[in-house]
Amino acid sequence: MLAPRPLLLALAAALMAMSPDPAQAEYPDRPVTAIVPFAPGGPAEIIGRILSTFMPQTLGQSVIIENRGGAAGNIGMGQAARAKPDGYTLLMTSTAISVNTALFNNLPYDPIKDFAPISELVNAPNVLVVRPDSGIATIAELVTRVKSQPNTFSYGSPGAGTKSHLTGEQLKLRAGIDMVHVPFRGAGPAAQAVLAGQIQVASVALAAAEPLVKSGDLRALAVTGAQRWFSLPDVPTMIESGYPGFVSDTFNALFAPAGTPHDIIAVLLTASQAAMNRPEAADAARKAGFQIVASGPAQLARRVAAEIDGVKELVARAGTKPEN
Repeated sequence: MLAPRPLLLALAAALMAMSPDPAQAEYPDRPVTAIVPFAPGGPAEIIGRILSTFMPQTLGQSVIIENRGGAAGNIGMGQAARAKPDGYTLLMTSTAISVNTALFNNLPYDPIKDFAPISELVNAPNVLVVRPDSGIATIAELVTRVKSQPNTFSYGSPGAGTKSHLTGEQLKLRAGIDMVHVPFRGAGPAAQAVLAGQIQVASVALAAAEPLVKSGDLRALAVTGAQRWFSLPDVPTMIESGYPGFVSDTFNALFAPAGTPHDIIAVLLTASQAAMNRPEAADAARKAGFQIVASGPAQLARRVAAEIDGVKELVARAGTKPEN
């Protein structure tokens, strides 16, 4: 004898309630897009390409890197913040997500409220470089020279508002010196300007200057990480150079739009950590001038918050006016 129709409907409903949500249970069932909010060829894209090479082996789907550059990364980050929080649109960005809060008045995103942190994938210090024939071999000698020759020193960076620029401003404040900032369109041109004698000093991401340092064309005075860098073991840190707590590095990290389900974040965390911890990924990152971090969401959230506070304080002390 057949069960009454209402009973059958009730049983069906109960079974559906016990079954996992198909949308989440099958995640991911199509390729995932990671927005890089900068022009092609930059550090964030390099790390994104490494991630997209190895992450599919655990994720089970392709990871597509999509460059959406402009406005110091703000355009792409704003687009990622407004994406559907379903795990299929992610943000692969740099320290700019924290730094820009102090440099722009009207951001199209809130770095804390609009994003779910997944993992800080890599980081790298900046480096301060001079010409070998400058007669300057240490940070102390640089400071002495600048003080003895006022209004004559200028330093280059990859651009206004970059962590490299802020490193230079931090040195000026900590050492009590004055150097004119000259922004360039990238770390490479800034390093080349020192080589050509157009400026005396450059503060740049280590990857751009390292080949010139190793070839002897430039001299590295100090790196700005907490420890000496693995590929330049003879170059001291700023801390060793007499500036306690002077750490200014750049991270590249993976985020999802706020509201992305926790189980999807867990899948993405597992896949991204597995990808970055592969020996091939670590080797590629090191060749690009980075070290693997592969942290979790809580660590990344703390890092973003700390960077926001630190940069706002530095920008206020330096008297830098935010852009509208």
